[in-house]
Amino acid sequence: MDNGSPLLVIVDGANVVGSVPDGWWRDRRGAACRLRDRLAADGLPGHTGPVEIVLVVEGAARGVEAVPGVRVEEAPGSGDDLVVELVAGAAGRAVLVVTADRELRRRVTELGAEVTGPRAVRGTDGDEDATDRGRSDQQGPRTPRPDRRGAGRPDRPAARPCAYSVSSAAGSSPRARRL
Repeated sequence: MDNGSPLLVIVDGANVVGSVPDGWWRDRRGAACRLRDRLAADGLPGHTGPVEIVLVVEGAARGVEAVPGVRVEEAPGSGDDLVVELVAGAAGRAVLVVTADRELRRRVTELGAEVTGPRAVRGTDGDEDATDRGRSDQQGPRTPRPDRRGAGRPDRPAARPCAYSVSSAAGSSPRARRL
Protein backbone atom coordinates (compact mmCIF):
# COMPACT_ATOMS: atom_id res chain seq x y z
CA MET A 1 0.00 0.00 0.00
CA ASP A 2 3.06 2.26 -0.05
CA ASN A 3 3.29 4.55 -3.07
CA GLY A 4 6.44 6.35 -1.90
CA SER A 5 4.53 8.87 0.18
CA PRO A 6 5.33 9.27 3.87
CA LEU A 7 3.16 7.46 6.38
CA LEU A 8 -0.03 9.46 6.93
CA VAL A 9 -0.71 9.69 10.67
CA ILE A 10 -4.23 10.91 11.47
CA VAL A 11 -4.71 11.83 15.13
CA ASP A 12 -8.19 11.88 16.66
CA GLY A 13 -7.46 14.96 18.75
CA ALA A 14 -10.48 14.80 21.04
CA ASN A 15 -9.86 11.15 21.86
CA VAL A 16 -6.13 11.52 22.47
CA VAL A 17 -6.54 14.68 24.58
CA GLY A 18 -9.33 13.02 26.54
CA SER A 19 -7.27 9.92 27.26
CA VAL A 20 -5.64 11.48 30.33
CA PRO A 21 -7.60 13.37 33.00
CA ASP A 22 -5.27 16.37 33.20
CA GLY A 23 -7.88 19.15 33.22
CA TRP A 24 -8.23 19.33 29.44
CA TRP A 25 -11.97 20.01 29.78
CA ARG A 26 -11.24 23.47 31.23
CA ASP A 27 -9.37 24.56 28.08
CA ARG A 28 -10.01 22.27 25.13
CA ARG A 29 -8.28 24.49 22.61
CA GLY A 30 -5.22 24.83 24.87
CA ALA A 31 -5.08 21.06 25.32
CA ALA A 32 -5.27 20.58 21.54
CA CYS A 33 -2.47 23.14 21.08
CA ARG A 34 -0.28 21.24 23.55
CA LEU A 35 -0.95 18.00 21.67
CA ARG A 36 -0.16 19.70 18.35
CA ASP A 37 3.11 21.04 19.76
CA ARG A 38 4.08 17.61 21.10
CA LEU A 39 3.32 16.06 17.70
CA ALA A 40 5.44 18.72 15.97
CA ALA A 41 8.34 18.15 18.37
CA ASP A 42 8.24 14.34 18.65
CA GLY A 43 6.51 13.17 15.48
CA LEU A 44 5.57 9.52 15.87
CA PRO A 45 7.92 8.11 18.53
CA GLY A 46 9.49 4.84 17.46
CA HIS A 47 8.88 5.43 13.74
CA THR A 48 12.07 6.10 11.81
CA GLY A 49 10.68 7.01 8.40
CA PRO A 50 9.05 10.21 7.23
CA VAL A 51 5.51 10.95 8.42
CA GLU A 52 2.78 13.40 7.55
CA ILE A 53 0.78 14.22 10.68
CA VAL A 54 -2.81 15.43 10.57
CA LEU A 55 -4.49 16.47 13.82
CA VAL A 56 -8.29 16.41 13.65
CA VAL A 57 -10.00 18.84 16.05
CA GLU A 58 -13.66 19.42 16.72
CA GLY A 59 -16.01 21.45 18.91
CA ALA A 60 -14.38 23.84 21.39
CA ALA A 61 -10.91 22.82 20.16
CA ARG A 62 -11.48 24.46 16.78
CA GLY A 63 -9.22 27.38 16.03
CA VAL A 64 -5.94 25.52 16.56
CA GLU A 65 -3.55 26.58 13.84
CA ALA A 66 -1.22 24.33 11.90
CA VAL A 67 2.51 24.42 12.63
CA PRO A 68 5.41 23.01 10.62
CA GLY A 69 5.11 19.23 10.78
CA VAL A 70 1.44 19.13 11.80
CA ARG A 71 -1.54 19.91 9.59
CA VAL A 72 -4.70 20.70 11.55
CA GLU A 73 -8.12 19.80 10.13
CA GLU A 74 -11.23 21.25 11.78
CA ALA A 75 -14.25 18.98 11.71
CA PRO A 76 -17.42 20.89 10.88
CA GLY A 77 -19.36 18.22 12.76
CA SER A 78 -18.13 14.88 14.03
CA GLY A 79 -14.38 14.50 14.26
CA ASP A 80 -14.77 10.76 13.72
CA ASP A 81 -16.53 11.35 10.40
CA LEU A 82 -13.71 13.63 9.24
CA VAL A 83 -11.10 11.02 10.23
CA VAL A 84 -12.96 8.45 8.12
CA GLU A 85 -13.12 10.89 5.18
CA LEU A 86 -9.37 11.53 5.40
CA VAL A 87 -8.65 7.79 5.47
CA ALA A 88 -10.95 7.20 2.49
CA GLY A 89 -9.22 10.02 0.58
CA ALA A 90 -5.79 8.46 1.15
CA ALA A 91 -6.43 5.37 -0.96
CA GLY A 92 -3.21 3.60 -1.93
CA ARG A 93 -1.26 5.19 0.90
CA ALA A 94 -0.13 3.80 4.27
CA VAL A 95 -2.33 5.35 6.98
CA LEU A 96 -2.11 5.09 10.75
CA VAL A 97 -5.01 6.41 12.84
CA VAL A 98 -4.35 7.29 16.47
CA THR A 99 -7.47 6.75 18.59
CA ALA A 100 -8.89 4.56 21.33
CA ASP A 101 -12.45 4.87 20.00
CA ARG A 102 -13.57 1.32 19.14
CA GLU A 103 -16.19 2.33 16.61
CA LEU A 104 -13.77 4.66 14.81
CA ARG A 105 -11.13 1.91 14.83
CA ARG A 106 -13.63 -0.44 13.17
CA ARG A 107 -14.58 2.11 10.54
CA VAL A 108 -11.02 3.01 9.51
CA THR A 109 -9.68 -0.56 9.51
CA GLU A 110 -12.46 -1.47 7.08
CA LEU A 111 -10.90 1.16 4.78
CA GLY A 112 -7.42 -0.36 5.15
CA ALA A 113 -5.89 1.91 7.82
CA GLU A 114 -3.80 0.66 10.70
CA VAL A 115 -4.69 1.87 14.20
CA THR A 116 -2.85 2.57 17.43
CA GLY A 117 -3.83 4.01 20.78
CA PRO A 118 -3.16 7.44 22.30
CA ARG A 119 0.01 6.28 24.10
CA ALA A 120 1.74 6.16 20.72
CA VAL A 121 1.77 9.97 20.67
CA ARG A 122 1.07 11.00 24.26
CA GLY A 123 4.34 9.70 25.63
CA THR A 124 4.99 8.68 29.21
CA ASP A 125 7.66 11.15 30.28
CA GLY A 126 5.53 13.07 32.80
CA ASP A 127 6.42 16.52 31.48
CA GLU A 128 4.80 19.74 32.60
CA ASP A 129 1.77 19.49 30.36
CA ALA A 130 0.69 16.35 32.20
CA THR A 131 0.34 14.27 29.07
CA ASP A 132 0.59 11.14 31.15
CA ARG A 133 -0.34 11.61 34.75
CA GLY A 134 -1.16 7.91 34.59
CA ARG A 135 1.34 5.06 34.71
CA SER A 136 4.44 4.29 32.72
CA ASP A 137 5.17 0.67 31.92
CA GLN A 138 8.49 1.09 33.70
CA GLN A 139 6.90 2.18 37.00
CA GLY A 140 5.89 -1.29 38.14
CA PRO A 141 2.61 -2.30 39.75
CA ARG A 142 0.21 0.20 41.26
CA THR A 143 0.12 0.80 44.98
CA PRO A 144 -3.24 -0.23 46.43
CA ARG A 145 -5.58 2.67 47.14
CA PRO A 146 -6.62 3.31 50.72
CA ASP A 147 -10.03 2.33 52.02
CA ARG A 148 -12.74 4.48 50.42
CA ARG A 149 -14.04 5.53 53.84
CA GLY A 150 -10.85 7.47 54.43
CA ALA A 151 -9.01 5.01 56.64
CA GLY A 152 -5.29 5.39 56.17
CA ARG A 153 -5.61 8.90 54.76
CA PRO A 154 -4.13 11.52 57.07
CA ASP A 155 -6.25 14.29 55.53
CA ARG A 156 -9.53 12.54 56.45
CA PRO A 157 -10.65 10.86 59.63
CA ALA A 158 -11.79 7.28 59.26
CA ALA A 159 -15.54 7.16 58.85
CA ARG A 160 -17.62 5.09 61.20
CA PRO A 161 -19.55 2.41 59.36
CA CYS A 162 -23.27 3.01 59.27
CA ALA A 163 -25.50 0.21 60.49
CA TYR A 164 -29.21 0.38 59.88
CA SER A 165 -31.92 -2.07 60.71
CA VAL A 166 -35.38 -2.19 59.24
CA SER A 167 -38.14 -3.38 61.56
CA SER A 168 -41.57 -4.13 60.29
CA ALA A 169 -44.03 -4.84 63.03
CA ALA A 170 -47.52 -5.86 62.01
CA GLY A 171 -49.61 -2.81 61.28
CA SER A 172 -46.68 -0.36 61.16
CA SER A 173 -44.64 0.86 58.25
CA PRO A 174 -40.99 -0.21 57.98
CA ARG A 175 -38.72 2.25 59.76
CA ALA A 176 -34.97 2.56 59.68
CA ARG A 177 -33.20 3.23 62.92
CA ARG A 178 -29.56 3.61 63.78
CA LEU A 179 -28.12 0.78 65.86
